[in-house]
Amino acid sequence: MTTKSLPTRSRPPATKAEAPPPVRRRRLHASRIREQISGWGMIAPAAILLLAFVFLPAIMGFGLAFTNARLISPRPIEFVGADNFVRLFTDPTFWRSLLNVTYFAVVVVPVQSALALAMALLINKKFRGVNFFRTIYFLPVVTSMVVVSLLWLFMYRKEGLINELLSNLSFGLIHGPDWLNDPATAMPAIIALSIWQAAGFHMIIWLAGLQSISGELYEAAQLDGTSRWQQFLYVTWPGLKHTRSLILVTITIQALGLFDQVNVMTQGGPLDSTTTIIFEAVRSGFKQQETSYASAISLVFFVIVLLISAVQRYLTREKD
Repeated sequence: MTTKSLPTRSRPPATKAEAPPPVRRRRLHASRIREQISGWGMIAPAAILLLAFVFLPAIMGFGLAFTNARLISPRPIEFVGADNFVRLFTDPTFWRSLLNVTYFAVVVVPVQSALALAMALLINKKFRGVNFFRTIYFLPVVTSMVVVSLLWLFMYRKEGLINELLSNLSFGLIHGPDWLNDPATAMPAIIALSIWQAAGFHMIIWLAGLQSISGELYEAAQLDGTSRWQQFLYVTWPGLKHTRSLILVTITIQALGLFDQVNVMTQGGPLDSTTTIIFEAVRSGFKQQETSYASAISLVFFVIVLLISAVQRYLTREKD
């Protein structure tokens, strides 16, 4: 008589004994420490550069604004209180530079943003050669402002390309002025150059905002029989709300920081018609070697930009 063997229960494979809880906690803690060290090591180069070239100079500039420090001077640095600020607010050149920057910003901000939006609307459509036009529109942005300023400097001369074109197109009836040596045309000439050079950068930002708008909204608007202007007014423009805020802040800050064009093309002239706050600070600090006065100008400029940015942020905030 045979008997059936009972099935044997399979045993799980042998595993290593789990470490006790204190050991696991120590391993986890050591792993976290290694991750933190790796993270700090990755951000260390950028943090050191920011500390050395942004934060420390800003702190030193704030302190120098209340002293009589000069770039090269045998006299020791002394605390003079608010003397630099009193001198600054009674200096007509400072108020002229502030007026010039305001004029530049008031013109550049709306014109450049509108031109960039128009360019973005043109290249947002799908057609043959659209990448070529995107490249052409963006090409001035990747060109150095110093190089662009030198090219336009030759174009703005009395016998330059712009005046030759005006004369040829008008059959000799129009003779252009000496653009950069006339107080009435120097700043408009710099404004035209600045708008042309930077419009492509803000075009890319507008284009990113346009492509974030859902196509279903346009399809629904077309079914309702809306015109292209109505689609822009009720679909495109509201969809660019956050992009508008970004464009407004970036263009305003860039406009207030006008320097390269003035430094290369006019040196603040003629008759201080193109002097800006940044140019006045650089001229005072390096050419006149008055680092304390230049620090006072920079500090006042920082406060102005901070206030304008705060007002813009308040006006463009999301309202419940």
